[in-house]
Amino acid sequence: MIAVTGANGKLGTLVMEGLIKRVPATQIVAAVRDPGKAEGLRALGVQVRKADYDDPQTLINAFTGVEQVLLISAVVPGQRFGQHKSVIDAAKKAGVKLVAYTSMLRADTSTLILAAEHKATEAYLTASGLDFVLLRNGWYLENMTDALAPALTNGAIVGSASNGRFAAASRADYAEAAVKVLTQPGHVNKTYELAGDHPFAMPEFADEVSRQVGRTIAYKNLPPEEYEAMLLAIGLPKMIVDVVVDADVKSAKGELDSSSRDLSRLLGRSTTHFSDAIKAALPA
Repeated sequence: MIAVTGANGKLGTLVMEGLIKRVPATQIVAAVRDPGKAEGLRALGVQVRKADYDDPQTLINAFTGVEQVLLISAVVPGQRFGQHKSVIDAAKKAGVKLVAYTSMLRADTSTLILAAEHKATEAYLTASGLDFVLLRNGWYLENMTDALAPALTNGAIVGSASNGRFAAASRADYAEAAVKVLTQPGHVNKTYELAGDHPFAMPEFADEVSRQVGRTIAYKNLPPEEYEAMLLAIGLPKMIVDVVVDADVKSAKGELDSSSRDLSRLLGRSTTHFSDAIKAALPA
């Protein structure tokens, strides 16, 4: 039996869709904070179980009878490691054999703000005695395409990435890789650096958007402090703004680029090209 934490989130939903195609639905557990929000999964025959990171007993209950857990990293910076630790502890107490964890690219050496909690989680998991798989997901194409609507309105994509390159892949690519790891043999105690096959800089991304919409959408590179002020002004929480600006600035130092082909090898195909992601995200 396989359990997925955050099964009704954006990545979790895609993982569940992939698992249902390969595993009987009755052998899949959607471990979610609010089971009432996962009725769609229950209707497909999936077992929906309450799993509250702040209530360890719910985690143990959710993992009872489960052999593998996909721990999809929690959302709130600063709270992640404690929540991940609770999941790993509960998995061990429930008799789970393997935990696969969605970490981040080069978590052990990255200087991104995001890396510290991922590195701590990896260390705790690998020392737990459980079998593990570390899925070090790179940047998501959706981090760019989700911001296309204001870019089209304003005629510009704004950031502080300069000419930093992003070896990004789609959320669906990362979900498919997780499904492969959970349903195929040969992945125990392995670490995968997962990145897209088609790295790009933001000026290239803007050029492709311009080509597809038939008008110029420029890339406007701002000093970090100006970009931060702009994001705060539109209402983004400070903790999220810090992560976004930090990632942009450090992309210029190669932090989000990679030549790894672990992802395409797991998929058995090339990863999603950014031009295809743009096409899918643009209005019809």
